[in-house]
Amino acid sequence: MKFSLYSVMAPDMTPEALIGYLKETGYSAVEWRFKDTAAELRQEAPSFWRNNLCTISPAITDQEIENLKSTANHNGINILSVLPYLTTGDLKATEQTLQVAQKLGAATIRIGVPSYDRSQHYNDLFRAATAYLNEVEQMCKQYKVKGLIETHHGTIAPSASLAHRLVCSCDPANIGVLYDPGNMVHEGYEHHRIGLELLGDYLAHVHVKNAGWQKKQQHTDGTADWSVQWTLIEKGIVNWKQVLLDLQAVGYEGFIGMEDFSTSLPTKESIKHNIETVKRFLAENEAQRKLC
Repeated sequence: MKFSLYSVMAPDMTPEALIGYLKETGYSAVEWRFKDTAAELRQEAPSFWRNNLCTISPAITDQEIENLKSTANHNGINILSVLPYLTTGDLKATEQTLQVAQKLGAATIRIGVPSYDRSQHYNDLFRAATAYLNEVEQMCKQYKVKGLIETHHGTIAPSASLAHRLVCSCDPANIGVLYDPGNMVHEGYEHHRIGLELLGDYLAHVHVKNAGWQKKQQHTDGTADWSVQWTLIEKGIVNWKQVLLDLQAVGYEGFIGMEDFSTSLPTKESIKHNIETVKRFLAENEAQRKLC
């Protein structure tokens, strides 16, 4: 399998520094976080979702794009994807992302999915999302960059089956699914093999992270409040050794993209730990296969 890393998990590194370190640690591709950073956030300490130094701006110039491509090419790192935070229906921002992705030579972008918080009916959100997807598919075809729906909690696509329902009328050459089992700890869990078999040709990319449930508060009536916390990939609820077996079983040959939010290790150690752990799981699976 091939390994990529989503730059969101390196908030205290510059894009150029990350590219060099990915080469050192055996990765072959990078996925760029794509978002403006407000001026007031730049005064904060680096963090995943606020002042993330390993982010490329929608205002990136053509010269900056060429410089980034040159650095990546020099280090043998493929620019795999551009991952913005698009709002469903925002075709202008979607096209801008596609334009930057095309210039960078990226194969995919992440596209918007409506959030779900009980304030709007699912069916209304689904109709809006499919109308948006119909437009986006034509744009993806034009720019020759695939658009990906991510399985993500808090949206109308938290599971493989609900993501599949959104994309199933699209051509998988243009629209696919970014499968994220770590997100599905929060919401959307389905048997991973079933989900992967259902997605079929729509399975375009996989993100690796993990999480676990923790009790927040026990009430006097016997009920309890629970929350999900990010963990190291070997310590959470997702059995990544089994998911890797399931991916192999369905013939997945794409990238495995690291996206660790656990903060258990400093950035560089985390980047190294993730690829080493996934490679260890793969080796253990292969050793077990040979014994059978």
